[in-house]
Amino acid sequence: MAELPPFRIGARGSPLSLAQTGHVRDALLAANPGRAFEIVPIVTSGDRIQDRSLLEAGGKGLFTKELDEAMAEGRIDIAVHSMKDLPAVLPDGIILACTPVREDPRDALICKSAGSLAELPADAHIGTASLRRQAQLLALYPDFRISILRGNIQTRLRKVEEGGVDATLLAYSGLRRMGLAEHARSLIDPVETPPAPCQGALAITARADDGAVLSALAPIEDLATRIEISAERAFLASLDGSCRTPIAALARWSDGHITFVGEFLSPDGRQRWRRSADEACPGSTEAAALGARLGQDLRAEAGSAIAFG
Repeated sequence: MAELPPFRIGARGSPLSLAQTGHVRDALLAANPGRAFEIVPIVTSGDRIQDRSLLEAGGKGLFTKELDEAMAEGRIDIAVHSMKDLPAVLPDGIILACTPVREDPRDALICKSAGSLAELPADAHIGTASLRRQAQLLALYPDFRISILRGNIQTRLRKVEEGGVDATLLAYSGLRRMGLAEHARSLIDPVETPPAPCQGALAITARADDGAVLSALAPIEDLATRIEISAERAFLASLDGSCRTPIAALARWSDGHITFVGEFLSPDGRQRWRRSADEACPGSTEAAALGARLGQDLRAEAGSAIAFG
């Protein structure tokens, strides 16, 4: 019997992307005996541009564009993304095919001396490329000095270690997937300061008409993750969906019940709008309706105070 050709998994060439894609490949191998999976690294525009913020460079779609093109051209069969990098609208013919089990969604404080944000000096220098983190930090600590800090996890850890900045915030999920969790001095309270929508979740995309790939992905789908990200992505989409607005959200689902907290801030952190929910939620359709409703309510409250888009 002829050996089945491997399914090709596209991933960004960054160390984190390759590490998390390796976890996905291992799960797929375990769930699909006899089928091979091959990782195909692809350098994206977002990886090449390191001298300015994503907002200035063109938005978070910079991390998915080349992978989408490779899939449309048939050079890869599957793509693995960080869910928070996935645009609200996918290209025609490509779907969010699978949401594996979510990692810890919280932000982690990276700092040489302080054990928490509250222990940092009032004028501490914080490096981050995230407009959301900038706004949340300034909302709580308005005297912090914020500057752009881009690069992979190792680059950002080194910048803190060398004293280029006093601290930074990183997704704890990325640290865990890279085996670097010990660098987290503390974890940020996800209710007081929610993470980026879908932080800690992975998005596996595929061609909508590729039945063989969709069948191979089905065993690693996680229902709770799908429901949570449905609420968070709907909330994000109702508010804008780009990296031009500081938006945070976290949903947690278990046994037909969902809790949700989301917020929208001005970039300087001086204005902050929040919504929360705690209610029954049987599935992703209801979760998406919840996220959209809360986002629309929040947007109506903010009115013209902030320019959207």
